[in-house]
Amino acid sequence: MRYCRFLREGVAVWGIIEDGYCHELDAAPYDGGRKKSGKYALNDVKILAPVTPTKIVAIGLNYKAHAAEFGKPLPETPLIFIKPSTAIIGPNDAIVYPSHMSHRVDYEGELAVVIGKLTKDVTRDNAPGCILGYTCINDVTARDLQGKDGQFTRAKGFDTFAPIGPWIETALDPQALRIETFLNGEKRQDTSTSDMIFGVYEAVSFVSQVMTLLPGDVIATGTPPGVGKMKPGDKVEVVIEGIGRLANTVVGRS
Repeated sequence: MRYCRFLREGVAVWGIIEDGYCHELDAAPYDGGRKKSGKYALNDVKILAPVTPTKIVAIGLNYKAHAAEFGKPLPETPLIFIKPSTAIIGPNDAIVYPSHMSHRVDYEGELAVVIGKLTKDVTRDNAPGCILGYTCINDVTARDLQGKDGQFTRAKGFDTFAPIGPWIETALDPQALRIETFLNGEKRQDTSTSDMIFGVYEAVSFVSQVMTLLPGDVIATGTPPGVGKMKPGDKVEVVIEGIGRLANTVVGRS
């Protein structure tokens, strides 16, 4: 199944995508949402970010080749940090370049896990039953501030620094998916999720032993090698096998 959120007469609603149509749901899928009578052609609605999480928990240095390109040793346990929910934007929304503070902003295409139920202290084997589905996320990063601050909150937390979407795919095995990122049509990242140091289920288990995950929360599972800088006017696209394409443009700060 593919779950989405879209605008209906100016109101954000949940939906399920079938045969090119968005069928409206009466609640979020993790709250037992069921189809209503309304359905809308996918091309006729504005698709929103498919989640409204309390938090985005991200995994740093989770691809072997990405750690190598930054000259970092492989972590012994997942390196986690949090991006605020206020950083979220949806497909085709604009990433705002924070030129008042940063002069180096990078794209980081990643697979995102959407939690489907309250999750606390789960084992790796039980983790799949806690997942609603998967989507694309761009962990936008002010790279110069990341180096300057020595921690990630400011560099990762600007408004618009978490594009996510276009929808949540539930019927997916996350363990060997092709993930690609394009900048202005040129491929910059191209790796399989099989190169992860800590796989999806291991990551969910680990995070759940640190903090309670709530329905709709997101885990960003780390970026492959090939990260690079963006500038106003650029278009960045994250493409993940079995999910689809998340596209956003970069604009200057007004």
